[in-house]
Amino acid sequence: MSLLEDILAKAKKKNKTIVLCEGEDRRVVEAAARIVKEGIAKIVLIGNEEECRRVAPDVDLAGITLIDPLTSEKTAEYAKILYEARKAKGMTEEQAAVQAKDRTMFGALMLKAGDVDGYVSGACHSTANTLRPGLQVIKTAPGIKTVSSCFIMIAPAPNPYNPDGVAVFADCAINIEPTSEQLCDIAISSAKTAKEIAGLEPRVAMLSFSTKGSGNDDKFTQSVPRVVAATAMAKEKAPDLALDGEFQFDAAVAPEVGQLKAPGSTVAGHANVFVFPEINAGNIGYKIAQRFGGYMAIGPVCQGFAKPLNDLSRGCNVDDIVATVAVTALQAE
Repeated sequence: MSLLEDILAKAKKKNKTIVLCEGEDRRVVEAAARIVKEGIAKIVLIGNEEECRRVAPDVDLAGITLIDPLTSEKTAEYAKILYEARKAKGMTEEQAAVQAKDRTMFGALMLKAGDVDGYVSGACHSTANTLRPGLQVIKTAPGIKTVSSCFIMIAPAPNPYNPDGVAVFADCAINIEPTSEQLCDIAISSAKTAKEIAGLEPRVAMLSFSTKGSGNDDKFTQSVPRVVAATAMAKEKAPDLALDGEFQFDAAVAPEVGQLKAPGSTVAGHANVFVFPEINAGNIGYKIAQRFGGYMAIGPVCQGFAKPLNDLSRGCNVDDIVATVAVTALQAE
């Protein structure tokens, strides 16, 4: 059984309810129908029947719960939840009543109220528009300061540098120039995702253009000192986690290079969780693996929220949406 098949099978057993916020997008409607038909999760689709039939006239909507925030009897209740969450920031009751009708916000409020187990959006909305409601009303899990993301990267074929057939790349979508403290949080959260969702025994590499001091940019952007500090923080915060750095990518994945550049490291040459120093490297890296290497990218999987909330790439296809819903179901308690 492949990793994706395993994730889908586990999601079916959990039988969670996931809200999809974009009934105006054909891909989302198609995915919703497939998820319900295959029993992967129960689906609440934010939209109305007329709209869904217009964008996907050949899709069977049986079994999908359709909700329109403009007509739902729950909208007023959700507006009160939003007002309580945001009144300290200056939101008025009138503003809350308007914002609660926004589809992404409505989905987040459903999750906050406990009416669904997880939230997925982003097929036709930016990451900022998708995650902002989560940051405003779901907020972070206890003890977590950094919301981050990772991609679960599934190999198309056996690879000597990826014997597990799967890897985790972080953060490729949310934190633009993470601080050392944020990189530390990203590493620990990504290791947790790797273990709980991907079934890996995580070996975390803190990536850089430098390996163990071979490069230094402390007079300029100071990315190397930032990664070095993050590595030390993560080792102190999670002493039992197999984590090391700073590594160039080849030192992280190739045993012969790892042994040469970082002798004695148990992670060098054997990493399966990769923490990039900033979003340019991470975003470019996962897309190179996806397009040139043929990897399937599941995600971005969001980490650090108090409840499961995930963002789709606007370039996603139906398979991507189905996989993200399954992952979201696995994140739910």
